Amino acid sequence: MQPREFHDGAQDGLEPLEPLDPEKIRSFSDLLVAMGKTAFGGRRLGEAYAVLSEMIGDPDCVVVMSLSGAMTIAKMGKIISAMLDLGMVQIVVSTGALVAHGLTESVGKVHYRHHPSMKDEELFRKGYNRVYDTLEMEANLNYVEHVVSQTLKRLGHQAPLSSELLMRELGRTLVDEHEGGGILKSAFLKGVPVYIPAFTDSEMGLDVATWSMASNLDWARSQGRDGDLSVLRALHQHLPTFNPYLDLNSYTERLLTAKRLGIFTIGGGVPRNWAQQVPPYIEIGNIRLGLNVKPPRFQYGVRICPEPDYWGGLSGCTYNEGISWGKFVTPQEGGRYAEVLSDATVVWPLLMMGLLERFRPKTSPP
Repeated sequence: MQPREFHDGAQDGLEPLEPLDPEKIRSFSDLLVAMGKTAFGGRRLGEAYAVLSEMIGDPDCVVVMSLSGAMTIAKMGKIISAMLDLGMVQIVVSTGALVAHGLTESVGKVHYRHHPSMKDEELFRKGYNRVYDTLEMEANLNYVEHVVSQTLKRLGHQAPLSSELLMRELGRTLVDEHEGGGILKSAFLKGVPVYIPAFTDSEMGLDVATWSMASNLDWARSQGRDGDLSVLRALHQHLPTFNPYLDLNSYTERLLTAKRLGIFTIGGGVPRNWAQQVPPYIEIGNIRLGLNVKPPRFQYGVRICPEPDYWGGLSGCTYNEGISWGKFVTPQEGGRYAEVLSDATVVWPLLMMGLLERFRPKTSPP
């Protein structure tokens, strides 16, 4: 048996850790950099800050932000808007619910803290929708429907709609008619496209469906001689002119023209998977169509999500796993990735404050 050696890490080129010294911390940026030299979850957060800073600071990198979870109900909407306003993000891929709940803020509505004494049966009777410890009023969503209908009326029955087009036009409505800020307003003003791949899985998707049916209501009533259910079935024959492949190809074109790609992921789900599927889309197109287009692959990635990889779902899978699908470049090719297994409402504000210190334009003293 070969005798054991006693190396010092330095002789093998290992990176030394450093104690986090509170006396040396003067800013959020200082704190995050110092955490990157510690261990466990703190190191992961520090590494996420380092990769995110490099991604955002790379002038040739197009940053895709994928969003899932109830982040706007959780009052993270202004963080998203700030990232858009400061040019940190060039493309947004989101759930429809997150954008819809953000719209309630944009038009001046309020979310409330849920009091445990109020049971869910009572909440339903009073028109409150509960998301864990927070309430969205059904009246808020009814007002969102008014904004969506107003926008659709302006657009008319043009064919076909896509989520990118509708989100842009909702942003225009907010700019023209509402004073408050918001994700779609910021995206419109900065020219950032917003894609909602699972559009019908949202309040806005239902709004578009009912708006389309309303224009055929008189005809449906003339057909529905057996009651309201038959009227509804007649209405279901008239579908909104919505084509999701417009979104897919628009998004693909944007990624194909980027010199480098980065992805900042909150949560997982459909937005994450859809945002990452362009490389396989191009690759299978090459194989099946006899083309030779270079698939765009992500070089940077930062994920904040509490789900671990061993559940087997896309929300928890690592970026290294994505390399096997051809979605990411390898670390040897320059890929830089960081993943924080935590609630985004805990760590995202910390990251944002560090980014603001680094990237917010400095104002001249008076």
